Amino acid sequence: MGLFDKLKTKSAASSHNVSPRSTKQPVKADLTLAELKQEKGLESAPTLAQAQKATNKISKDDTKGAYKILIKPLVTEKGSYFAASGKYLFEVYPGANKGQIKKAIEAVYGVKPVKVNIVRLPGKSVRYGKVTGTTKDQKKAIVTLRKGETIEVYEGV
Repeated sequence: MGLFDKLKTKSAASSHNVSPRSTKQPVKADLTLAELKQEKGLESAPTLAQAQKATNKISKDDTKGAYKILIKPLVTEKGSYFAASGKYLFEVYPGANKGQIKKAIEAVYGVKPVKVNIVRLPGKSVRYGKVTGTTKDQKKAIVTLRKGETIEVYEGV
């Protein structure tokens, strides 16, 4: 019976020239609380926390692919020396290119890199008793920012 109900709704939607999918308009990320109330037509205002959750959800959707490209920031002694001159180290996905890394840094940290350098590190051979193998290949990115811009990951390190 459920199958027939679906067919009825599809035929009814096609006869009225209405698509069965709902057409939602994209939500703007920088809405104020008053604009949010006015757009939604709400008399009882949502709290500020609810409005922030809506904007946070939007920003998380924008950075979905960025977290696949940026694996982790490399907090090392060499990295802290680089941070003093405005350069930051990241381990990145081995298939990522400079343009993708640049967009990912912009999306996650909100700063626009001036330059991105990439270093490929081949896996090393290791041995555990009689068993030999190799570690995985890695890729590092050295991201240069404008003078005065920082990334919070390295603060206080």
